[in-house]
Amino acid sequence: SQVHGKNLYLAFVAAEGPLGSSSEDTLLQREAASGADSPAQGGQEEVCAPQTHPQEEELQELQHARSEAPDTAGALGSWLRFHFGLFGSIRANEFSRANKANKRGDWKDPIPRLVLHFKSGGFLAFYNCRMHWCSSPRADPASDILSEEFHRGRALDALRAPDPICYTLLDQRYFSGLGNIIKNEILYLAKIHPLTQGSLLAVSDLERLLDCAVQFSSDWLHNKLHGKGLHPQIYRKEQCPLGHAVMKGTLGPSGGFKRLTWWCPQCQPAV
Repeated sequence: SQVHGKNLYLAFVAAEGPLGSSSEDTLLQREAASGADSPAQGGQEEVCAPQTHPQEEELQELQHARSEAPDTAGALGSWLRFHFGLFGSIRANEFSRANKANKRGDWKDPIPRLVLHFKSGGFLAFYNCRMHWCSSPRADPASDILSEEFHRGRALDALRAPDPICYTLLDQRYFSGLGNIIKNEILYLAKIHPLTQGSLLAVSDLERLLDCAVQFSSDWLHNKLHGKGLHPQIYRKEQCPLGHAVMKGTLGPSGGFKRLTWWCPQCQPAV
């Protein structure tokens, strides 16, 4: 298994013996193929999706996931890629249960996209995710901001590009796992306007931004593992912590991926 950002990669190898490909293998391949263009099943989004996330961001996330789909036109690979988007999850040895009624008023448990059973008796249940077969994990560990192999030099080179800094931060080739919430928060922490061209910033500013990205992501993961929530300072806020009015816009490259962005014009002045 390998994890890169919101993607989990599981490798499957054929068991040695006279049985060859089992019916379970074929079923797994059919399930993954049928899920290539479907983010969820069984009304799952209505049950699981937190109300704190705007629907337009979910649609943007799904569009982005489609554009990142691995090239598997030739043949099925031995790696199964799970993309979890905004609301995907895995549960070990338990199924997710509804904690509130959906829009229809039904207390219906979400339906997993896939359940993997193991000889030990345990199982993994995958919810609200997209699945694709691929030949190998596409992401480079050197681009994962929480990996020991994260390459700061390459990340800094990417940030120096003459493009708006908020575009570059979401480029998963250099910042695997850095999503929209992190982008908003670290730009505020570093006091950088999201549309500032990276080439106009001092190296010290870019270094501070990169430090904020790693530290914020580490703290978020640590809190998540200990059952604590996230308390954003700028994301989806009307005022920044200093009481200034916050601006909101959908920013992204022309013809490319666009995401909702929040920033404080006073704390993050335009360059």
